[in-house]
Amino acid sequence: MTTTETNTSAEARIQDSELPVVTLASGTVEGLKWLGAISMTLDHVNKYLLGESVHWMFYAGRIAMPLFAVVLAYNLAQPGALARGAYQRSMKRLAIFGAVACVPYMALGTVLGGWWPLNILATFLVAVAIMYSLERGGRPMYCVAVTLFVVGGSLVEFWWPAVALCLSAWRYFRRPNRWAALCIIGSLLALWIINGNAWAFAVLPIILLASKLPLRLPRGRYAFYVFYPTHLAVLWVLESSAGHR
Repeated sequence: MTTTETNTSAEARIQDSELPVVTLASGTVEGLKWLGAISMTLDHVNKYLLGESVHWMFYAGRIAMPLFAVVLAYNLAQPGALARGAYQRSMKRLAIFGAVACVPYMALGTVLGGWWPLNILATFLVAVAIMYSLERGGRPMYCVAVTLFVVGGSLVEFWWPAVALCLSAWRYFRRPNRWAALCIIGSLLALWIINGNAWAFAVLPIILLASKLPLRLPRGRYAFYVFYPTHLAVLWVLESSAGHR
C-alpha cells in the first residue's frame, strides 16, 4: 500500500460522511455575530445593573460566547486563511480591542484580584494564537500551541472549555469528523459545569438552522470589536451613576 493510499485510508476512518457540512452565508455570519452581541448585552445588563436577578437574561447570555467562538472558528477555517494573513489580523484586533476593554471590564469590579480572568477577547486571542501555531506546523509550533492552551486557558474568561470550543469548531469546519464533533460536545459539557445549565448547547441548533438561512446583511468588519469595549464602558458609567445616587 502506498503512502497516499495509507493517508486516504486514515482519513476515511476519521471522516464521517453522515456528519453535516456547515456552510454559512456572509450575511448569516454577520447575523450570528449580532445575535451573540444581543445575548451578551442582555447578560451584562443583568449582571452589572440588575444583580443577576432576571433569570431569562442570564440564560440568554449563555449562548453569547459559544456563538462568537463558532463564528470566529468558521471564519478562520476557510481555505487560504493563513496565506491571506487572517490569523495575524484577528490576533492584532483581538489584542488591541481586548486591551482597551480591560479598563471598563476591570473597573466593573467583578473579577478576582482586579484582573482575573481576562476578558473574552483575550480568550479568543489565545484560541487564534493556537490555531495559527497549528497552521504553521512543526514540533516547535506544536509545543507553543500546547503551552498557550495550558497557560493561556488558565488566564482567560471561560477558561479551557472556551478555548477548546474554538479549536474543535475550527477543526470541524475544516473537515467534519467525529473527533472534532466529540470535542465540541465535550467543550459544551464543560461549559454546562461552569454555567450551571445546558444553555450553551443551544448554539448547535442555532448554527444548523443558520446554515439554511442565507441572510443578506452588510459586513461590519470592526463593528463587534468596537461594540465590546463600548458597551462595557456604558455599563460602567451607568453602574457608577446608580452607585452614587
